Amino acid sequence: MKLSDKLLRKNMSTARIVGFALSNFIGLAIILAGLQFFLDARSLWEDEDSFIKKDYIVVNKRVTANNTLGFDSGFTPDDIADLQLQPWLRKVGVFTAADFRVAATLSQQGREMTTSMFLESIPDEFIDVADASWRYTPGAGSVPIIISKDYLTLYNFGFASSTGMPQLSERLMSSIPMTLTLSGKNSDKTIEIRSCIVGYSNRLNTILVPESFMAQMNTQLGTGRPRNPSRLILDVSSPGDVAITQYLDSHGLEMAGDKSGSQASFLLKIVTGIILAIGSVITLLSFFILLLSISLLMEKNRDKMHTLLMLGYPLKEVGAPFRRIIFIASTAALLAALLAVLLLRVYYGEALSGMTTGSTGNLWLVPLTGILLTAAIIIFNILAVRKKVIESFR
Repeated sequence: MKLSDKLLRKNMSTARIVGFALSNFIGLAIILAGLQFFLDARSLWEDEDSFIKKDYIVVNKRVTANNTLGFDSGFTPDDIADLQLQPWLRKVGVFTAADFRVAATLSQQGREMTTSMFLESIPDEFIDVADASWRYTPGAGSVPIIISKDYLTLYNFGFASSTGMPQLSERLMSSIPMTLTLSGKNSDKTIEIRSCIVGYSNRLNTILVPESFMAQMNTQLGTGRPRNPSRLILDVSSPGDVAITQYLDSHGLEMAGDKSGSQASFLLKIVTGIILAIGSVITLLSFFILLLSISLLMEKNRDKMHTLLMLGYPLKEVGAPFRRIIFIASTAALLAALLAVLLLRVYYGEALSGMTTGSTGNLWLVPLTGILLTAAIIIFNILAVRKKVIESFR
């Protein structure tokens, strides 16, 4: 051991260093454990619907006695304008319904099945599908469609099982030729066009076509009477926000689908935020504990450091013992925190895997976060050590 190390280590307080390492471990463990649990648990409330983003919700007006007596239950321009004033709303899109009759014919192995159906469209910006899959050009021979997964489930386990028809998987259903027969309500004009299913949605209980196709067909086959949209799709800041639920209830609106997932996800975010805040405060306090401990230690060794510098020892060598303490204590706290997170994940992992079929959170994000936090603590303390060493030379 160098003479400078022996001289500078005499007044070092082991209790202070251990106190820093322990407090830093607790803070990092809380931050990293909270982050890891959030990444693992959020898949419980997030479905695999890749066509509609998680922040989109669909709303409609409640069906009341007035609705059933012929009153318009759609959204008026004033309703939409009031929605746009809400702080939690980013943008709003309307569902456009087909103003014509629709029949779909499926053909498979010489057998045909024809059924009446309906079509709707929403602005393309709300659909997360590759442009090539969701593009419709007027005059094209085929139109893309997105249908609800519930419809395929009803066919497989309701209609097919009771009529002896074969059950269909999503891939097989998408490969079956389907022809749409479109006819005007007030005319004999009929249009036939092939269609292809490009996706299935868990969250949209409808049959979607591109907005450009809907506009063209409504112009050619529709009655021309303006109608208020019956449903809206909203891009919101957080689907589980209590303010959204309160607004919908007070205005007689309903959110389509199961709201419990959005509310649970929102609550998970709040709890995770509180945990991360507590862990950040503890980590910040541990940083100041180490900074204070190193400052006191260097103050006690001020005369020795001054002497060593006057004897020609370089600044780097004089500050080396303090830098090693900072690095070893911080690294030990990080490794212990990562080990604690791993043990916690093993503890809840089996129970969590039984409740979800989704993938778990990113395994690299938590260690990277810990490394970045530890690196910041080390760098700031090393800069403080350098400053103290320079001051002792004056």
